[in-house]
Amino acid sequence: MAFLDKLKTLSRRHAELSALLGQSETMADSNLFTRLSKEYSDLDPVVEAFKEFQAGEKALEETELMLSDGDSDPEMRQMAREELEELKQQNTEKWRHLQIMLLPKDPNENKNVILEIRAGTGGDEAGLFAGDLFRMYNRYAETNGWRIEILSSSPTALGGFKEVVAMVNGKGAFSALKFESGVHRVQRVPTTEAGGRIHTSACTVAILPEADEVDIKINEKEDLRIDVFRASGPGGQSVNTTDSAIRITHIPSGLVVICQDEKSQLKNKNQALKVLKARLFDLEQQAANDERSEERRGQVGSGDRSERIRTYNFPQNRLTDHRINLTLHKLDAVMQGDLSEVISALTTQNQADLLAQLGEA
Repeated sequence: MAFLDKLKTLSRRHAELSALLGQSETMADSNLFTRLSKEYSDLDPVVEAFKEFQAGEKALEETELMLSDGDSDPEMRQMAREELEELKQQNTEKWRHLQIMLLPKDPNENKNVILEIRAGTGGDEAGLFAGDLFRMYNRYAETNGWRIEILSSSPTALGGFKEVVAMVNGKGAFSALKFESGVHRVQRVPTTEAGGRIHTSACTVAILPEADEVDIKINEKEDLRIDVFRASGPGGQSVNTTDSAIRITHIPSGLVVICQDEKSQLKNKNQALKVLKARLFDLEQQAANDERSEERRGQVGSGDRSERIRTYNFPQNRLTDHRINLTLHKLDAVMQGDLSEVISALTTQNQADLLAQLGEA
């Protein structure tokens, strides 16, 4: 079995690294020692899990041998029969855990997130829902100990957002939120509706990994046009009286980013550049994904922003994620930031998709 052979190869490499790290020549070369130590620590949990699996397999063989022994005590045979089923189940779980440990890692897994929410169809109600979604993600971020900072926003007069862009800083942020990209639909009676009729509105959410310097290179002099203007709020109200708002146009792609939430022109510029780099990095990744779109069709992480991924039905207190046919009747808790069950289900499905791909390879 190819997967088993890979595990044996990794175990041999782990033992080899252990020996190398104990040699004086390795310890004398700090760069080599650091590199080998990292490789060893990366392999360590996989090798330990494989040892546990092998121990389980040995226990399974011994139990089966006891059952096949016709001279053994009937009581002992009954105990062995019960233990056999338990051992089989445990080893099946250990085997799946090993497979998940060796799945290809997402290179963006540990990056911070640029969260973008835009009101779509539905007028004022869509803007209010955009505000509700932002508060939902904000509360979820708080429960995970992440820091969230608004980079750019266009508030509506009723307290929602036409658009809000925020940075989510924290370990595991992209890993948890990466399946939130897409169209989020809401069904509820708007506060502005006197007749009590249910309306349907929508917002688009985009989850972008923060781009590192190595990910995106920008020549500011040649690639960017930077305009400075006076910021204004909803209804034309002045946010401040200085020309601090920044509009950056990336000439090669035509992408435009505006930041005006800070009073400092430099802060607005830095924030706009963060958003621009994240969007450019995302465009590159989308292009790469399109090249293998056949492989990704139907997968949770296809990243299609035009796809309707979820419905929030307030009258029925129901949330439905259409990609994995998940329905929860706890919408009130979800809107308070309790997204753990949804995100866990999406992660599990994605792992199943990747494991199925490995099986087909």
